[in-house]
Amino acid sequence: MNKVQLQEPYLNELRKERIQVSVYLVNGIKLQGQIESFDSFVVLLKGAVSQMVYKHAISTIVPTRNVRVDNADIENLV
Repeated sequence: MNKVQLQEPYLNELRKERIQVSVYLVNGIKLQGQIESFDSFVVLLKGAVSQMVYKHAISTIVPTRNVRVDNADIENLV
């Protein structure tokens, strides 16, 4: 049975739409910027400077506006 991955289409939509996000780390630090790129392990966040943030250090990603992830985007990954 394949597991549905929501992370990739969600991050990709944030990246494509250049939506500003607040990224909260597990230690409580808040980073802000746009998601420039991502892979299995890191998110490249572009703000005043570009920062490579390891996903295991991220607690929450909060976009400045609603994000719609289409079912087709999710189904393409299954």
